[in-house]
Amino acid sequence: MDPMTQSAQISSSQGLADGHNSAVKESKLSDSFLSSSPVSLIPSPQVKDLIHWRDPKKTGLMFGLSLLVLLSLAAFSVISVVSYLLLSLLCVTITFRIYKSVVQAVQKSSDGHPFKTLIDKDVSIPPETFRKHVDTSLTYINRALKQMSRLFLVEDLVDSLKLAVVMWLLTYVGAVFNGITVLILADILLFAVPPVYEKNKTQVDQYIDLVRTQVNTTMAKLQEKLPGAVKRSKTE
Repeated sequence: MDPMTQSAQISSSQGLADGHNSAVKESKLSDSFLSSSPVSLIPSPQVKDLIHWRDPKKTGLMFGLSLLVLLSLAAFSVISVVSYLLLSLLCVTITFRIYKSVVQAVQKSSDGHPFKTLIDKDVSIPPETFRKHVDTSLTYINRALKQMSRLFLVEDLVDSLKLAVVMWLLTYVGAVFNGITVLILADILLFAVPPVYEKNKTQVDQYIDLVRTQVNTTMAKLQEKLPGAVKRSKTE
């Protein structure tokens, strides 16, 4: 056989193998992504420590501020909330600046500007950090777009039916709660569920396994009743 032809065939077979391995890897990644718990999807250790109340003072401050902002948004417009927040911050800094100036004038000291340390601090974002976060965000966006394409174009009928059921349930949620109310409940659950789950992990995991087994059994029975053309391949 011609060496050039043989080399081309080897390269072609390697490309097909790499494509297959990439598809299998991506499929496993998406499956693990969908089956993971919300807490395990949080990549930042700082965020995990925050919602697990490792530092109660810091977590309590963040929880209080986030809940206050959401409650304010429920009562006022976004423009009003942002304006009041910035106005409050300006009142605090201006009052402190005047107070320190008066104290320095009375004591005849030369301490200088009270916020000089913060003013001299570099608050610019390094290009490397910005590109890193953009790349990370792009990975999640592309993964979400691929999942949406797969679900809405009905690549797998069972998964699309699951999404349809979730959307149908959300219509009832939307009839009872508005978006801000849902965000308030989500904020409370975000800071309340992780410590409770951590203390009762064994019992909660048992109930989750029972629910997951029941759901998988129901989905398997439903899949068996579907036409053969839309069933999942057993070899996948």
